[in-house]
Amino acid sequence: MDRILVLDDDQNLLKVIMMRLEANGYRVAAATGAATALEIAKEEGIDLALVDLKLAGENGIEVMEELHQIDPEMPIIILTAYGTIKSAVEAMKRGADSYLSKPFDYHDLLLQIKNGLEKSRLSKEVLRLRNMVEGRYGLKNVIGKTEKMKRVLARVRQAAESESSVYIEGESGTGKGLIAKALHFASPRKDGPFVVINCATIPENLLESELFGYEKGAFTGATRSKKGLFLQAHKGTIFLDEISEMPLFMQAKLLRVLEEKEFYPLGGEKPVKVDIKLIAASNKKMKEEVKKGLFREDLFYRIYVIPIELPALRERKGDIPLLAEYCLRKITKDNNKEIKGFSRGVLQKLMLYSWPGNVRELENTIECAVAMTTQDVITEDLILPTQQTTDGDRLKPLGEAKKGFERNYVIQLMELTQGNISRAAKLAGKYRADFYDLLKKYNLNPEDFRKR
Repeated sequence: MDRILVLDDDQNLLKVIMMRLEANGYRVAAATGAATALEIAKEEGIDLALVDLKLAGENGIEVMEELHQIDPEMPIIILTAYGTIKSAVEAMKRGADSYLSKPFDYHDLLLQIKNGLEKSRLSKEVLRLRNMVEGRYGLKNVIGKTEKMKRVLARVRQAAESESSVYIEGESGTGKGLIAKALHFASPRKDGPFVVINCATIPENLLESELFGYEKGAFTGATRSKKGLFLQAHKGTIFLDEISEMPLFMQAKLLRVLEEKEFYPLGGEKPVKVDIKLIAASNKKMKEEVKKGLFREDLFYRIYVIPIELPALRERKGDIPLLAEYCLRKITKDNNKEIKGFSRGVLQKLMLYSWPGNVRELENTIECAVAMTTQDVITEDLILPTQQTTDGDRLKPLGEAKKGFERNYVIQLMELTQGNISRAAKLAGKYRADFYDLLKKYNLNPEDFRKR
């Protein structure tokens, strides 16, 4: 039941308002002075307030502003006598939801209260959903403690504050989509739309109409106008995933949109203005695509303003324990399973694997283990990856292979121990001085692996 605060120094009117509101199912708190009203608002949950503009010795607008300091989302309706409409309009400019002139019709009062409460509920629901989305996609949910990921996140924070285009490059499964969402929700455009387009999944003959929309009758079957994805992203962010797969004829059209901030829908005669921030991503080396003539150089420099390169999982193995624990918690919650954690040896097996599918492959591996386990822990036999190299690796000479293994082994130890030389040497079964020699041999600095 909604609770309404009524502030008016006319006690007879106050009683009538209370009777009318209570008869319509509202709980009412009444006050004849500002101090009492403010105390009620602090002590009790108030969903809406009716405030008289002219109180004895007090200013209703100032009281309204003090109520908004207690609860900025509280809808407030100003009650005003005939002849003070100008003041009531001023009150609305300063935060009132609406006003009613005395004597007022009680049907109008009930309608305004209903509208105010509905608007407040909608506002709170939007805030709740926004917090939920930001909680899911915010930067704090991008998991990584290695130096490479710390540098990525620092760059993401800076890029989020800029209106410049952002280009994200990384192998499949490294989390380009997650970073794009985090960029949007950390930016001043976070209240606007976030529109995702996978350029590899839209057929070439439909791409232009999907991006820019079309007018009724533009082609056979166009029985109505359709708003394109670029217009849907107006005042927000558009994310062009796998932009390297965009055909050359569309690259020219995209370049024009980015340069002129406008486009023509198919069959349209008037240009449509758009205000967007562009984020693009690819799992290919775009500079190589430009050299091959598969991607326009002028468009490349338009999108490659703030580049962010995501490291492969094999390059940030110190994050694997964190990622594995996060995936386990998420998957067990989704599947309503009670699993305490991993048995001994599981994390070591995960750390030794090369993860060609990156974070996506790691999540799939743990999801499979969760589905197959009959115990309350994930055991080593349920972790399927066993290969030590990716299928595309060439067979190396023995000396080169030994050096490569030794260097990777030392890096993994340093990541696992976060640069603690004593712990790393102990795990390797070496004297501290000998382990220092290994670090020097491979030009590795312990500070690069330590938490900052």
